[in-house]
Amino acid sequence: MKVLYSHRTQSADGQWVHIEALTRALEARGHEIIMAGPASAGAKQLDAKKPGLRAHLPGAIYECAEFAYSARGYVRMAKCAQAQSPDVLYERYNLHYFAGVWLRRRTGVPLILEVNSPLAEERKVHGNLAFKGFARRNEAMIWRAADKVLPVTNTLAEYVRAAGVAEENIEVIQNGVDQAFLEHVDPSPVRERYGLQGKLVLGFSGFVREWHGVDRALRYLAQSGREDLHLLVVGDGPAIAPLQSLAQELGVAQQLTVTGVVQRDAMPTYVSAFDIALQPAVVEYASPLKLFEYMALGKPVLAPDAPNIMEVLKDGEDGLLFRGEGFAAALDMLVNKADLRRKLGAGARETIQRQDYTWAGNARRVETIMEKLARQRHDNRN
Repeated sequence: MKVLYSHRTQSADGQWVHIEALTRALEARGHEIIMAGPASAGAKQLDAKKPGLRAHLPGAIYECAEFAYSARGYVRMAKCAQAQSPDVLYERYNLHYFAGVWLRRRTGVPLILEVNSPLAEERKVHGNLAFKGFARRNEAMIWRAADKVLPVTNTLAEYVRAAGVAEENIEVIQNGVDQAFLEHVDPSPVRERYGLQGKLVLGFSGFVREWHGVDRALRYLAQSGREDLHLLVVGDGPAIAPLQSLAQELGVAQQLTVTGVVQRDAMPTYVSAFDIALQPAVVEYASPLKLFEYMALGKPVLAPDAPNIMEVLKDGEDGLLFRGEGFAAALDMLVNKADLRRKLGAGARETIQRQDYTWAGNARRVETIMEKLARQRHDNRN
Protein backbone atom coordinates (compact mmCIF):
# COMPACT_ATOMS: atom_id res chain seq x y z
CA MET A 1 0.00 0.00 0.00
CA LYS A 2 0.98 3.64 -0.43
CA VAL A 3 1.17 5.40 2.94
CA LEU A 4 1.34 9.18 3.15
CA TYR A 5 3.12 9.77 6.48
CA SER A 6 2.54 13.23 7.97
CA HIS A 7 4.35 14.77 10.94
CA ARG A 8 5.69 18.05 12.27
CA THR A 9 8.87 16.69 13.87
CA GLN A 10 12.13 18.43 13.00
CA SER A 11 14.39 17.16 15.77
CA ALA A 12 16.47 13.99 15.77
CA ASP A 13 15.32 12.88 19.23
CA GLY A 14 13.09 10.06 20.46
CA GLN A 15 10.21 11.30 18.31
CA TRP A 16 12.29 10.77 15.20
CA VAL A 17 13.42 7.36 16.47
CA HIS A 18 9.75 6.33 16.54
CA ILE A 19 9.02 7.78 13.09
CA GLU A 20 12.05 6.24 11.44
CA ALA A 21 11.69 2.84 13.10
CA LEU A 22 8.03 2.41 12.18
CA THR A 23 8.37 3.65 8.61
CA ARG A 24 11.39 1.41 8.03
CA ALA A 25 9.43 -1.55 9.38
CA LEU A 26 6.48 -0.77 7.10
CA GLU A 27 8.82 -0.50 4.12
CA ALA A 28 10.31 -3.87 5.04
CA ARG A 29 6.79 -5.30 4.67
CA GLY A 30 6.58 -3.95 1.13
CA HIS A 31 4.65 -0.73 1.72
CA GLU A 32 5.63 2.53 0.04
CA ILE A 33 6.11 5.41 2.48
CA ILE A 34 5.65 8.94 1.19
CA MET A 35 7.00 11.34 3.81
CA ALA A 36 5.21 14.66 4.27
CA GLY A 37 7.09 16.48 6.99
CA PRO A 38 9.62 19.29 7.44
CA ALA A 39 12.51 19.03 4.99
CA SER A 40 15.03 19.05 7.84
CA ALA A 41 13.37 16.20 9.75
CA GLY A 42 15.88 13.72 11.11
CA ALA A 43 18.62 15.18 8.91
CA LYS A 44 21.07 15.61 11.77
CA GLN A 45 22.48 13.31 14.39
CA LEU A 46 21.19 13.23 17.91
CA ASP A 47 22.51 16.18 19.87
CA ALA A 48 21.88 17.88 23.18
CA LYS A 49 18.48 19.57 22.93
CA LYS A 50 18.49 23.31 22.40
CA PRO A 51 15.57 25.71 22.95
CA GLY A 52 13.34 25.93 19.90
CA LEU A 53 11.10 28.66 18.57
CA ARG A 54 8.70 28.23 21.50
CA ALA A 55 11.35 29.53 23.90
CA HIS A 56 11.65 32.81 21.98
CA LEU A 57 7.99 33.69 21.40
CA PRO A 58 5.14 34.63 23.74
CA GLY A 59 2.85 31.63 24.25
CA ALA A 60 -0.16 33.16 22.49
CA ILE A 61 1.85 34.04 19.38
CA TYR A 62 3.49 30.61 19.26
CA GLU A 63 0.13 28.83 19.49
CA CYS A 64 -1.32 30.95 16.69
CA ALA A 65 1.75 30.09 14.60
CA GLU A 66 1.21 26.38 15.35
CA PHE A 67 -2.35 26.56 14.09
CA ALA A 68 -1.31 28.55 11.01
CA TYR A 69 1.35 25.93 10.24
CA SER A 70 -1.51 23.52 9.48
CA ALA A 71 -2.05 25.37 6.19
CA ARG A 72 1.56 24.86 5.18
CA GLY A 73 1.38 21.20 6.17
CA TYR A 74 -1.87 20.75 4.26
CA VAL A 75 -0.39 22.19 1.06
CA ARG A 76 2.60 19.86 1.40
CA MET A 77 0.35 16.84 1.99
CA ALA A 78 -2.09 17.76 -0.79
CA LYS A 79 0.76 17.97 -3.31
CA CYS A 80 2.01 14.56 -2.23
CA ALA A 81 -1.48 13.09 -2.36
CA GLN A 82 -2.15 14.49 -5.84
CA ALA A 83 1.13 13.12 -7.18
CA GLN A 84 1.11 9.75 -5.40
CA SER A 85 -2.57 8.78 -4.75
CA PRO A 86 -1.97 7.22 -1.33
CA ASP A 87 -4.17 4.44 0.06
CA VAL A 88 -3.99 5.74 3.62
CA LEU A 89 -2.85 8.79 5.60
CA TYR A 90 -0.77 8.16 8.73
CA GLU A 91 -0.14 11.15 10.96
CA ARG A 92 1.81 11.64 14.16
CA TYR A 93 -0.46 13.85 16.26
CA ASN A 94 0.63 17.36 17.15
CA LEU A 95 -1.37 20.07 18.88
CA HIS A 96 -3.29 22.44 16.55
CA TYR A 97 -2.12 20.46 13.48
CA PHE A 98 -5.14 19.91 11.20
CA ALA A 99 -3.34 19.06 7.94
CA GLY A 100 -4.27 15.37 7.94
CA VAL A 101 -7.86 16.04 8.99
CA TRP A 102 -8.37 18.56 6.20
CA LEU A 103 -6.89 16.23 3.58
CA ARG A 104 -8.98 13.32 4.80
CA ARG A 105 -12.14 15.44 4.47
CA ARG A 106 -11.23 16.57 0.96
CA THR A 107 -10.06 13.25 -0.46
CA GLY A 108 -11.76 10.57 1.62
CA VAL A 109 -8.43 8.79 2.13
CA PRO A 110 -8.60 7.13 5.59
CA LEU A 111 -6.62 8.80 8.38
CA ILE A 112 -4.72 6.89 11.06
CA LEU A 113 -3.62 9.15 13.91
CA GLU A 114 -0.80 8.09 16.22
CA VAL A 115 -1.08 9.78 19.63
CA ASN A 116 1.92 9.81 21.96
CA SER A 117 0.65 12.27 24.57
CA PRO A 118 -2.38 14.46 25.40
CA LEU A 119 -0.56 17.63 24.43
CA ALA A 120 -3.27 20.07 25.52
CA GLU A 121 -3.18 18.63 29.04
CA GLU A 122 0.59 18.20 29.07
CA ARG A 123 1.32 21.77 28.06
CA LYS A 124 -1.31 23.14 30.44
CA VAL A 125 0.28 21.31 33.36
CA HIS A 126 3.73 22.63 32.47
CA GLY A 127 2.41 26.17 32.26
CA ASN A 128 3.20 26.93 28.63
CA LEU A 129 -0.29 27.04 27.14
CA ALA A 130 -2.01 30.40 26.61
CA PHE A 131 -5.29 29.31 24.99
CA LYS A 132 -6.29 26.28 27.06
CA GLY A 133 -9.87 25.94 25.86
CA PHE A 134 -8.81 26.41 22.23
CA ALA A 135 -6.18 23.69 22.64
CA ARG A 136 -8.61 21.21 24.23
CA ARG A 137 -11.21 21.77 21.53
CA ASN A 138 -8.69 21.43 18.72
CA GLU A 139 -7.22 18.29 20.22
CA ALA A 140 -10.63 16.63 20.57
CA MET A 141 -11.63 17.67 17.03
CA ILE A 142 -8.49 16.17 15.53
CA TRP A 143 -8.80 12.93 17.49
CA ARG A 144 -12.48 12.48 16.61
CA ALA A 145 -11.88 13.18 12.92
CA ALA A 146 -9.48 10.26 12.48
CA ASP A 147 -10.67 6.88 11.21
CA LYS A 148 -8.40 5.16 13.73
CA VAL A 149 -6.56 6.60 16.73
CA LEU A 150 -3.48 4.77 18.02
CA PRO A 151 -2.57 5.84 21.58
CA VAL A 152 0.65 4.30 22.87
CA THR A 153 -0.82 3.14 26.22
CA ASN A 154 -4.20 2.19 27.65
CA THR A 155 -3.77 5.05 30.11
CA LEU A 156 -3.48 7.47 27.19
CA ALA A 157 -6.46 5.80 25.53
CA GLU A 158 -8.58 7.04 28.46
CA TYR A 159 -7.82 10.62 27.39
CA VAL A 160 -8.86 9.73 23.84
CA ARG A 161 -12.12 8.16 25.02
CA ALA A 162 -12.87 11.18 27.19
CA ALA A 163 -12.51 13.39 24.09
CA GLY A 164 -15.40 11.52 22.49
CA VAL A 165 -13.60 9.05 20.23
CA ALA A 166 -15.63 5.86 19.74
CA GLU A 167 -14.15 2.70 21.25
CA GLU A 168 -14.06 0.92 17.88
CA ASN A 169 -11.86 3.70 16.53
CA ILE A 170 -9.17 3.24 19.20
CA GLU A 171 -6.35 0.70 19.18
CA VAL A 172 -3.44 0.80 21.61
CA ILE A 173 -0.02 0.14 20.11
CA GLN A 174 2.87 0.39 22.55
CA ASN A 175 6.34 1.47 21.50
CA GLY A 176 8.86 -1.17 20.54
CA VAL A 177 12.48 -2.01 19.78
CA ASP A 178 14.60 -2.60 16.72
CA GLN A 179 16.04 -6.02 16.03
CA ALA A 180 19.48 -4.69 17.06
CA PHE A 181 18.38 -4.75 20.71
CA LEU A 182 17.50 -8.45 20.42
CA GLU A 183 20.88 -9.48 19.04
CA HIS A 184 23.79 -10.59 21.21
CA VAL A 185 25.71 -7.49 22.25
CA ASP A 186 29.15 -7.43 23.89
CA PRO A 187 29.22 -4.91 26.77
CA SER A 188 32.98 -5.11 27.29
CA PRO A 189 33.96 -2.16 25.01
CA VAL A 190 31.76 0.23 27.00
CA ARG A 191 32.81 -1.23 30.34
CA GLU A 192 36.47 -0.90 29.42
CA ARG A 193 36.05 2.64 28.07
CA TYR A 194 34.59 3.87 31.36
CA GLY A 195 36.54 1.66 33.76
CA LEU A 196 33.51 -0.38 34.83
CA GLN A 197 35.15 -3.81 35.00
CA GLY A 198 34.22 -5.51 38.24
CA LYS A 199 31.48 -2.96 38.98
CA LEU A 200 27.78 -3.56 39.45
CA VAL A 201 26.39 -1.00 37.02
CA LEU A 202 23.11 0.81 37.60
CA GLY A 203 22.04 2.31 34.29
CA PHE A 204 19.73 4.99 32.92
CA SER A 205 19.44 6.01 29.26
CA GLY A 206 17.81 8.95 27.53
CA PHE A 207 17.33 12.70 27.79
CA VAL A 208 17.57 13.36 31.53
CA ARG A 209 15.17 15.71 33.29
CA GLU A 210 14.80 16.27 37.03
CA TRP A 211 11.43 14.51 37.13
CA HIS A 212 13.10 11.27 35.96
CA GLY A 213 14.32 10.84 39.55
CA VAL A 214 17.83 9.65 38.68
CA ASP A 215 19.02 11.46 41.82
CA ARG A 216 17.46 8.59 43.80
CA ALA A 217 20.15 6.28 42.44
CA LEU A 218 22.89 8.66 43.64
CA ARG A 219 21.34 8.82 47.10
CA TYR A 220 21.23 5.03 47.14
CA LEU A 221 24.93 4.86 46.27
CA ALA A 222 25.73 7.20 49.15
CA GLN A 223 23.63 5.34 51.71
CA SER A 224 24.88 1.90 50.63
CA GLY A 225 28.53 2.75 51.14
CA ARG A 226 29.41 0.21 48.45
CA GLU A 227 32.25 1.27 46.21
CA ASP A 228 31.58 -1.57 43.76
CA LEU A 229 28.37 0.15 42.60
CA HIS A 230 28.44 2.60 39.70
CA LEU A 231 25.77 4.73 38.04
CA LEU A 232 26.08 4.98 34.25
CA VAL A 233 23.88 7.65 32.65
CA VAL A 234 23.75 7.27 28.88
CA GLY A 235 22.54 10.59 27.57
CA ASP A 236 22.38 14.29 28.29
CA GLY A 237 19.82 16.81 29.45
CA PRO A 238 19.09 19.67 31.84
CA ALA A 239 19.32 17.44 34.93
CA ILE A 240 22.91 16.38 34.29
CA ALA A 241 24.61 19.37 35.96
CA PRO A 242 22.43 19.08 39.10
CA LEU A 243 23.17 15.33 39.22
CA GLN A 244 26.90 15.95 39.03
CA SER A 245 26.67 18.57 41.78
CA LEU A 246 24.66 16.18 43.95
CA ALA A 247 27.23 13.43 43.40
CA GLN A 248 29.95 15.76 44.64
CA GLU A 249 27.87 16.75 47.63
CA LEU A 250 27.16 13.10 48.54
CA GLY A 251 30.78 12.05 48.03
CA VAL A 252 30.01 9.62 45.17
CA ALA A 253 31.29 11.65 42.20
CA GLN A 254 33.70 8.84 41.33
CA GLN A 255 30.76 6.45 41.06
CA LEU A 256 28.90 8.47 38.43
CA THR A 257 29.63 8.41 34.70
CA VAL A 258 27.69 10.51 32.20
CA THR A 259 28.38 9.59 28.58
CA GLY A 260 26.69 12.54 26.90
CA VAL A 261 24.64 11.98 23.76
CA VAL A 262 25.03 8.53 22.19
CA GLN A 263 23.86 7.85 18.63
CA ARG A 264 21.10 5.30 18.09
CA ASP A 265 23.24 2.66 16.42
CA ALA A 266 25.51 2.54 19.49
CA MET A 267 22.72 2.40 22.09
CA PRO A 268 22.47 -1.43 22.33
CA THR A 269 26.16 -1.63 23.25
CA TYR A 270 25.81 1.02 25.96
CA VAL A 271 22.64 -0.40 27.50
CA SER A 272 24.18 -3.88 27.43
CA ALA A 273 26.73 -2.58 29.98
CA PHE A 274 23.96 -2.17 32.60
CA ASP A 275 23.50 -4.76 35.34
CA ILE A 276 20.31 -3.09 36.59
CA ALA A 277 18.23 -0.81 34.36
CA LEU A 278 16.47 2.11 36.01
CA GLN A 279 13.13 3.76 35.21
CA PRO A 280 12.83 5.73 38.49
CA ALA A 281 9.77 7.72 37.39
CA VAL A 282 7.43 7.89 34.42
CA VAL A 283 4.87 10.21 32.86
CA GLU A 284 1.52 8.56 33.58
CA TYR A 285 0.46 8.10 29.95
CA ALA A 286 3.85 7.47 28.29
CA SER A 287 5.22 4.36 26.63
CA PRO A 288 8.94 4.81 27.39
CA LEU A 289 11.26 3.70 24.61
CA LYS A 290 13.97 2.95 27.16
CA LEU A 291 11.76 0.44 28.94
CA PHE A 292 11.46 -1.79 25.88
CA GLU A 293 15.16 -1.42 25.09
CA TYR A 294 16.11 -2.47 28.61
CA MET A 295 13.79 -5.48 28.37
CA ALA A 296 14.98 -6.59 24.93
CA LEU A 297 18.57 -6.70 26.17
CA GLY A 298 17.52 -8.89 29.09
CA LYS A 299 18.12 -6.30 31.81
CA PRO A 300 16.32 -6.45 35.16
CA VAL A 301 14.17 -3.31 35.22
CA LEU A 302 13.32 -1.28 38.31
CA ALA A 303 10.26 0.89 37.71
CA PRO A 304 7.32 2.46 39.56
CA ASP A 305 4.04 0.56 39.77
CA ALA A 306 2.29 3.14 37.59
CA PRO A 307 -0.65 1.87 35.50
CA ASN A 308 1.12 2.43 32.17
CA ILE A 309 4.17 0.49 33.37
CA MET A 310 1.96 -2.34 34.61
CA GLU A 311 0.49 -2.60 31.11
CA VAL A 312 3.89 -4.01 30.13
CA LEU A 313 5.58 -5.43 33.25
CA LYS A 314 4.39 -7.89 35.87
CA ASP A 315 6.02 -7.37 39.25
CA GLY A 316 8.41 -10.17 40.14
CA GLU A 317 8.13 -11.83 36.74
CA ASP A 318 9.75 -9.51 34.20
CA GLY A 319 10.46 -6.42 36.31
CA LEU A 320 10.60 -5.19 39.88
CA LEU A 321 8.00 -2.51 40.61
CA PHE A 322 8.13 -0.18 43.59
CA ARG A 323 5.41 1.93 45.19
CA GLY A 324 5.77 5.48 46.46
CA GLU A 325 9.06 5.89 48.30
CA GLY A 326 10.07 2.26 47.88
CA PHE A 327 12.76 2.89 45.25
CA ALA A 328 15.76 2.36 47.57
CA ALA A 329 14.40 -0.83 49.17
CA ALA A 330 13.58 -2.34 45.78
CA LEU A 331 16.97 -1.37 44.35
CA ASP A 332 18.66 -2.88 47.40
CA MET A 333 16.90 -6.16 46.66
CA LEU A 334 18.18 -6.18 43.08
CA VAL A 335 21.70 -5.21 44.10
CA ASN A 336 21.93 -8.04 46.59
CA LYS A 337 20.16 -10.82 44.71
CA ALA A 338 21.94 -11.92 41.55
CA ASP A 339 19.44 -14.74 41.01
CA LEU A 340 16.58 -12.23 41.00
CA ARG A 341 18.42 -10.07 38.47
CA ARG A 342 18.86 -13.06 36.17
CA LYS A 343 15.23 -14.14 36.54
CA LEU A 344 13.80 -10.69 35.84
CA GLY A 345 16.15 -10.04 32.94
CA ALA A 346 15.24 -13.33 31.28
CA GLY A 347 11.56 -12.68 31.93
CA ALA A 348 11.77 -9.19 30.42
CA ARG A 349 13.33 -10.46 27.21
CA GLU A 350 10.78 -13.27 26.98
CA THR A 351 7.95 -10.72 27.36
CA ILE A 352 9.33 -8.63 24.50
CA GLN A 353 9.36 -11.68 22.26
CA ARG A 354 6.02 -13.11 23.39
CA GLN A 355 4.15 -9.80 23.09
CA ASP A 356 6.15 -8.80 20.00
CA TYR A 357 7.02 -5.37 21.37
CA THR A 358 9.08 -4.65 18.26
CA TRP A 359 8.81 -2.15 15.46
CA ALA A 360 8.33 -5.06 13.07
CA GLY A 361 5.41 -6.20 15.21
CA ASN A 362 3.97 -2.69 15.26
CA ALA A 363 4.23 -2.53 11.47
CA ARG A 364 2.19 -5.72 11.23
CA ARG A 365 -0.45 -4.22 13.54
CA VAL A 366 -0.61 -1.01 11.53
CA GLU A 367 -0.75 -3.01 8.30
CA THR A 368 -3.86 -4.86 9.54
CA ILE A 369 -5.53 -1.53 10.35
CA MET A 370 -4.59 -0.04 6.97
CA GLU A 371 -5.96 -3.02 5.08
CA LYS A 372 -9.26 -2.91 6.99
CA LEU A 373 -9.69 0.83 6.36
CA ALA A 374 -8.85 0.42 2.67
CA ARG A 375 -11.45 -2.36 2.35
CA GLN A 376 -14.07 -0.21 4.08
CA ARG A 377 -13.34 2.68 1.72
CA HIS A 378 -13.62 0.37 -1.29
CA ASP A 379 -16.90 -1.08 -0.05
CA ASN A 380 -18.33 2.39 0.63
CA ARG A 381 -17.44 3.49 -2.89
CA ASN A 382 -19.25 0.48 -4.33
